[in-house]
Amino acid sequence: MKQESFEVKIKKLEEIVSSLEKGETSLEDSLKIFEDGMKLAKDCNKLLQEAEKKITIILESNGELNENNFSTEDE
Repeated sequence: MKQESFEVKIKKLEEIVSSLEKGETSLEDSLKIFEDGMKLAKDCNKLLQEAEKKITIILESNGELNENNFSTEDE
C-alpha cells in the first residue's frame, strides 16, 4: 500500500477544517472528523520533520563530502 503524499494529506486536512468550520455535522461526526484531522496533522508534521532531516548543505572540501544539517530556527 502506497503512502499518501504530503500534498494529498494537507488537502484532506484543509477539507476537514472547512467541514468543521461550516458546523453542519453532528457533534459525534464532528469529533470523528476532528480525530481524523489530528491524525493527518501528526502525519504531516512527521513528514516535515523527515524532510528537514534530509535537507542538508553539502560542502566539498579536499575531495571529502561534509554534511551540515539545515536549520530552520532563527539564529
